[in-house]
Amino acid sequence: MGAMRRNPTRRCEATIALFEDRRGVPRRWPPGGASPVLSLSYASCYAYAPRAAGLIAESSRQMCARVKSSDPLWVPRYAGFVYRSSLSDPRLGALFAREVTLVPVPGSVRSGEAPWAALQLAIALSEVGSALPVWVGLRRAFTVRKSATAPSAYRPGVPQHFESFSVAPPPGRQTRRIVLIDDVVTRGRTLLAAAARLQAELPCADIRAFALLRTQGFVERLDHLTESCHGVIRWAGGDARREP
Repeated sequence: MGAMRRNPTRRCEATIALFEDRRGVPRRWPPGGASPVLSLSYASCYAYAPRAAGLIAESSRQMCARVKSSDPLWVPRYAGFVYRSSLSDPRLGALFAREVTLVPVPGSVRSGEAPWAALQLAIALSEVGSALPVWVGLRRAFTVRKSATAPSAYRPGVPQHFESFSVAPPPGRQTRRIVLIDDVVTRGRTLLAAAARLQAELPCADIRAFALLRTQGFVERLDHLTESCHGVIRWAGGDARREP
């Protein structure tokens, strides 16, 4: 899997997005006109079809609900499948190498003490694999609108997610390789913003991402539930774009 590419001196080819922060102050993204993250490598092991017909699509929706609710029986099983897949998929195995730190991506609400779905998934992945450290270093400073229940025109974009994130002081040891852990990836806005926020604080870190499920939004049927995928999330045209 290719490493994330970043070039702070190069102007991003994408359109600059204008927005207002929480205080109503006009801002622009990418900061300074150059994106801190041009692309983010990601991997996924399951497909999810929110509107498709058929038993496989229905199974994907049940799986998504179980992960979102941090089901204590099913989440470790799904993590176990990821680990077994990594034994036969070299790129997935390299993603979860021993020197990696797992960083769960917060949900849409302001971070508190209660665990959230991505944190539970990160813990399960750590316990079933190589006991990778889990660092709760990325937090939500304030709540953003939940994308799953918002009309498309009102879903938070990459700039809003970026502004809502904060980064805690890193652990004492050096954090050179980070894998962001999320439950579901759709366009990739949250993951791209999370990577940008972490990269701003840890400019020398190699940051990649893993989402258990990837959304297949415009398919009528789902042919496979379990299918490893390696792709990239790009900042292009003023928005995040996931490929594939």
